[in-house]
Amino acid sequence: MNLITAFNSGVGRTCAWLTLGIVLVQFTVVVMRYVFGLGSIWMQESITYMHGFLFMLAAAYTLSVDGHVRVDIFYRDANPKAKALVDLLGCIFFLLPMCAVIVDVSWGYVVSSWEILEGSQETSGIQGRYLLKSAIVAFAVMIGLQGIAIIIRASYALRGDKEALESFKISQE
Repeated sequence: MNLITAFNSGVGRTCAWLTLGIVLVQFTVVVMRYVFGLGSIWMQESITYMHGFLFMLAAAYTLSVDGHVRVDIFYRDANPKAKALVDLLGCIFFLLPMCAVIVDVSWGYVVSSWEILEGSQETSGIQGRYLLKSAIVAFAVMIGLQGIAIIIRASYALRGDKEALESFKISQE
């Protein structure tokens, strides 16, 4: 559980730096375009790549710190064991099956992209579209692993583990 969370935290914190990259590259593209009348397809595509990697690869980190938006009526005010039960059942019946569906549906799409080493349609674009498409599978695997970590933590909490119960007291406050 801790290993999965540490891995996802490391990936998420590393990907967070892409936010700065997006801002800097976008600023450069705007200055080049409107001040110097120059364009760069590679730079414009790199913004899309960074944005895609940021959101796909940092999603599991966001889940690990309970940062995803919850639309709930009861969860916020529930006791820690009830929260643990909701998280346990939600991961088992919704999160993990959805991750499996994403991997199943996207696998052929990603593999065929790797087979031809798919790149940009533009000659001067980034010739690594297959890498970007691979983030779909990585997203599902990392979210699924974090779901397993949540299941383990919820199981500990339901058995009365004080540290696990405390984590549910803190969540969503």
